[in-house]
Amino acid sequence: MMASLFSIFDPSSSILSLPLNWVSTFLGLLFLPFMYWVSPSRWVMMWLKFTKMLYGEFKVILGSKNLGLNVLFISLLTLIVFNNSLGLLPYVFTSSSHLVMTLSLAFPLWLSFMIFGWMNHTQDMFAHLVPQGTPGALMPFMVLIESISNIIRPGTLAVRLAANMIAGHLLLSLLGGMGPVVPFSILWILIILQVLLLMLESAVAVIQSYVFAILSILYASEVN
Repeated sequence: MMASLFSIFDPSSSILSLPLNWVSTFLGLLFLPFMYWVSPSRWVMMWLKFTKMLYGEFKVILGSKNLGLNVLFISLLTLIVFNNSLGLLPYVFTSSSHLVMTLSLAFPLWLSFMIFGWMNHTQDMFAHLVPQGTPGALMPFMVLIESISNIIRPGTLAVRLAANMIAGHLLLSLLGGMGPVVPFSILWILIILQVLLLMLESAVAVIQSYVFAILSILYASEVN
């Protein structure tokens, strides 16, 4: 039962042994030119206002001189939101529910931050390992704890995003599988639950994207 349940996350489409499911990750890039040639719709205008608000918030954390980082993190959030939302459609592969995808986003960011910090702000990076006011006897343990906490950051970012996507899709699959066995008299309750859960997962898709981006920004601000 568990094998068949988790099999909904397995890639299945392929041509000449080349998996096509991962192509959906960059499918949103095909729709970007329409924003320049077609008159903007309400959804486009709402998204532009949302990204403008995010830019202002990211600018407060990173500073006004890091325009490139602001654009990078807004683009990262847009990519994750698109893939999370795309996975809510029927028979569509959810790439953000796989650690291959989430770890590929988290690990290069974390590694680049660490390389930049240790090469340009070595003393500050050492200072971050020992919180202010730590007793001398506890300093070796705090260095060890802070080092482990720093090393597992990309893993926690990747697992948090993938786990939230998997949990929601499993609930939707379980409720959907109950349809044929549920009596017709209470089928409407199941439909209402499905709709409410789908609305919740739509919110989770945006929230988890924001959490991923804001935590990455906080990690970047520590070495900036």
